[in-house]
Amino acid sequence: MAFSSTLNHEELTFPEGFCWGAATAAYQVEGGWDADGKGPNVWDTFTHQGGDRVFRNQTADVACGSYARWEEDLKCIKQLGLTHYRFSLSWSRLLPDGTTGFINQKGNCFLKIEGIDYYNKMIDDLLANGVTPMVTLYHFDLPQHLEDQGGWKTGAIVEVFDAYAQFCFGTFGDRVKLWITINEPNVLAFCAYEKGLFPPGIPNPGTGAYQTAHNMIKAHAKAWHSYDSLFRKKQNGQVSLAFFSPWIAPANPASVTDQEAAKRAMALALDLFAKPIFIDGDYPAVLKSQVAAMSKKQGYLSSRLPEFTEEEKRMIKGSADFFAVQYYTTRLAKHHENSEKELNCLKDIDVEIFPDPSWQVSQQDSWIHVVPWGLRKLLKYIKDTYNNPVIYITENGFPQGDPAPLDDTQRWEYFRQTIQELYKAIHLDEVSLQGYYVWSLLDNFEWTEGYSSRFGLYCVDFDNPDLPRTPYKSAVEYAKVIQNNGIKGSL
Repeated sequence: MAFSSTLNHEELTFPEGFCWGAATAAYQVEGGWDADGKGPNVWDTFTHQGGDRVFRNQTADVACGSYARWEEDLKCIKQLGLTHYRFSLSWSRLLPDGTTGFINQKGNCFLKIEGIDYYNKMIDDLLANGVTPMVTLYHFDLPQHLEDQGGWKTGAIVEVFDAYAQFCFGTFGDRVKLWITINEPNVLAFCAYEKGLFPPGIPNPGTGAYQTAHNMIKAHAKAWHSYDSLFRKKQNGQVSLAFFSPWIAPANPASVTDQEAAKRAMALALDLFAKPIFIDGDYPAVLKSQVAAMSKKQGYLSSRLPEFTEEEKRMIKGSADFFAVQYYTTRLAKHHENSEKELNCLKDIDVEIFPDPSWQVSQQDSWIHVVPWGLRKLLKYIKDTYNNPVIYITENGFPQGDPAPLDDTQRWEYFRQTIQELYKAIHLDEVSLQGYYVWSLLDNFEWTEGYSSRFGLYCVDFDNPDLPRTPYKSAVEYAKVIQNNGIKGSL
């Protein structure tokens, strides 16, 4: 149903059944890094090595202590009135070396059943309280044993990930109906394997992102087909993966070169992963031509962007049941001829990307500019580019510094404006948006930012051994939105 753009509703009510959620990730909240036989993951290794790669050499060995304090997290979820809660499974908590080889033959079950029990309790408690779980299989915390064997750089990871996914589908899929296979594969590819900012901390400029992207796409598709053929008929769930994407607009909307630059930037930021999975099993043509041309200039015999086989294209095409996207900010783009001397995936597209200096910026994370309207533009782009899929926003948030005021008025204004833009996307642009998850339920370990960047609806006092959770103003206001299935305010 379309509405006039002059609407001025006092009550912006969302469609019946709209999903209001919050999200966390295992490594960022659980702690208990070696509890009950959990194996080390790459972030355990990375943070324990020190070297100032993480803010003040902080680790998530304890984090929010959620592994021992699930009941406290559940209390927060109930206070908010969430309809949905997204969390991830710790791969190495379930399978210490990342493989299904650790089997207790005597008991015919996995040795480290404590991890299974922990997630079973989470899922059962959520359902008992009317909250739908959305479960992420992999959120950056690859088991260290698998990284030692090449990690996402090797094609062998595809079968290993599929075996892990099948284990999770078989163990929890009788109750979990919304699955995310891989969280932000584009961020992982660029931050971990291209730049070396994330573990394993070894940069592979010009090749790392493409190589690992290639394997993650195949791993996701393989797991989706396993669910489709082995579990869907009985479990009746849905499987996708979650993309991080900014909205990238032309710096000068009237400039054709800037328009084309913005298209190339979106091709690298989002379409590199989304187009193969949602459209035709292959990378965007503009990206293929750009990388091939730059590779040739650099003396490569073939493009640094790998090719999918025809069989792989058939496997990848259509391997998602909904579109999950994670939005934080917007950028502008203009054409910029980059030097072929520098090996860098971001340089392959001949684009300069930058923010508008007039946009309000987060004082904590300078990369986040406050551009709520960019999310509406992104949603419309997804609708038009990917055949109007069902969309879930699986992360959206705004950070505070440490210490963070409980009266986070500025942040609530960010959320309020964002929710208004979601309403416009649904009612004016007719986007098939079905859910919105705030990042994050709790202040947590924010990767290389450590505990300095606070995204939580609930403040966590990390200096108190009891790790108490206290609601920010934004939590109180978000609870009202959920209760009313909408927000007061005009368009």
